[in-house]
Amino acid sequence: MMRKTTFAIRVLLVFYLLAVMFLCFARFESVPRIAPSFMGIPVDKIVHFLMFFPYPLLVYGAADRHIRKPWKSVLFVVMTFLTGCVIAMGTEIGQYFIRYRSADPDDFLADGTGMLVSSVIVLIIDLYKQK
Repeated sequence: MMRKTTFAIRVLLVFYLLAVMFLCFARFESVPRIAPSFMGIPVDKIVHFLMFFPYPLLVYGAADRHIRKPWKSVLFVVMTFLTGCVIAMGTEIGQYFIRYRSADPDDFLADGTGMLVSSVIVLIIDLYKQK
């Protein structure tokens, strides 16, 4: 039987994915301009990093799994990272076909970096729970 917290995290994951789609495809013409960079890093890339950082954490919480083998934990994290990369790539390809948005390979790199960092965190948590 699924726990209430797992169900809530799954609902949160769905809302998260909808929010990512909105942020990637909506028009933001009336949003005030912000500084182009923060500590030398383009703010756009920071936003992309933060936008995809929660994905592995939410998938891990939504999985409600009890694995006792480290190699299965690694496989789970790799598969989660790859599915996140597919989503990130899909958003960039989708932006390529929309005239008011621009597809940028560096955005995909920022997305992947955010997911990579949180994937490592998920792996450390899962391996720690196995001990």
